[in-house]
Amino acid sequence: MELGIGIGWRPEIAAEVESLSGIDWVEAVAENLCADHLPDSLVRLRERGVTVVPHGVALGLGGADRPDPDRLAGLAARAELLGAPLVTEHIAFVRAGGPLTASPRLEAGHLLPVPRTWDALDVLCENVRIAQDSLPVPLALENIAALITWPGEELTEGQFLAELVERTGVRLLIDVANLHTNHVNLGQDPAKALDELPVEAIAYVHVAGGVEKNGVWHDTHAHPVSEPVLEVLAELRSRVDPPGVLLERDDAFPPGAELAGELDAIRATLRRAAPRVAPRPAPRGAAGDRGADGAGGGDGGGGRAPASDDSAGDGAGARTAAPAPVPAGTRDRTAVAQTALLSALVAGTPAPEGFDHRRLRVQSRALAAKRADVVAKVAPELPEILGDGYRAAFLAYAGSRPMSGGYRRDALDFAEHVLIAGGPADPAARRRLTYWWQDRSGARPPGRTTRLVRAARAVLVGK
Repeated sequence: MELGIGIGWRPEIAAEVESLSGIDWVEAVAENLCADHLPDSLVRLRERGVTVVPHGVALGLGGADRPDPDRLAGLAARAELLGAPLVTEHIAFVRAGGPLTASPRLEAGHLLPVPRTWDALDVLCENVRIAQDSLPVPLALENIAALITWPGEELTEGQFLAELVERTGVRLLIDVANLHTNHVNLGQDPAKALDELPVEAIAYVHVAGGVEKNGVWHDTHAHPVSEPVLEVLAELRSRVDPPGVLLERDDAFPPGAELAGELDAIRATLRRAAPRVAPRPAPRGAAGDRGADGAGGGDGGGGRAPASDDSAGDGAGARTAAPAPVPAGTRDRTAVAQTALLSALVAGTPAPEGFDHRRLRVQSRALAAKRADVVAKVAPELPEILGDGYRAAFLAYAGSRPMSGGYRRDALDFAEHVLIAGGPADPAARRRLTYWWQDRSGARPPGRTTRLVRAARAVLVGK
């Protein structure tokens, strides 16, 4: 399907998005939408014929566990509500622990890289097939940005993506900003990745901004798109004409004129970079066959024969026949490895062997900072009540309390933590925080009478 030029729809820039000219489609974060009701802005866009694609961030298809049926059902419901032609998610894990490791469940609150190993690929492919069977439209998966890399990887990013497409028929959402991020942070060549992956499987492309600090590129989605990212987009365009290209912005939203300028720069890049070669057919066994003894061939750690030669259709959601389920031991090994890494990042446990300890510290600080930022968005009353002390208090809390649920649960747990510790010091602020926590932690929200009494009491005591 030809999508054209699009932009990420966010509530903060809904009016600007509606006013932009030349927008063919938008992408909305699936978890930020109700399953049975659309924001008025998206309703108006759809009435104008603008396609809306739901973009999931919480499935964790690269995780050791099989996809959660409720999360899949929610994504499917949003796709049907929007009349979307496809849905997208990420090649990442976002949680670990639980029954497979007999340990507490940990949430990253962020997209973390899966190891590019055959075990991880086996788990990912089975999870993708489960998701494909649960969704009413085709699925496309996005490559992610990373600050860290796993030791002992057996495939390059391009080979990993090519093998994933070969086995499942899933489409690709290629984020050129993430390719640039991995070039700066991990030394991975974007051109080589583009040469190795099946560009004809691309459903659309993401373009976003970031910033470099102390030699580390942070994929912030809060800065203008840089020239190096546009150069990667040009590299991709020289290989294939992507069906769609979308500008992402998630924070520090600029005026509509600046967004329009970034979209114009994307259009100009696409016009200048005409394809050099015709797309090649999708490879069978992207990294070359691996013999019965497991020895690898080529320069990327070898390949593995395709799961099946029986193709199922030729459309966007076509995939090869499902092989036997992944052995339990493979999921167990993946679970142990991912839990050890996530625990080091969010719970302060020792770093797993082979990881760059400095990079792990950078990633750990980034995760805590993101938690503080997102909690401040989902519960804006907390920084209002705690004032300038909010961020320091939250970072201290995050250092000893890993996230075990979503961000709303995290906000409640943080408020409870502050209250148990005797804060805030100001009595009025403590009362406000107590009422806030009580209102949201009960099985049911307080009734109208209770809210009126509390409001009156707050006025009498000067809040």
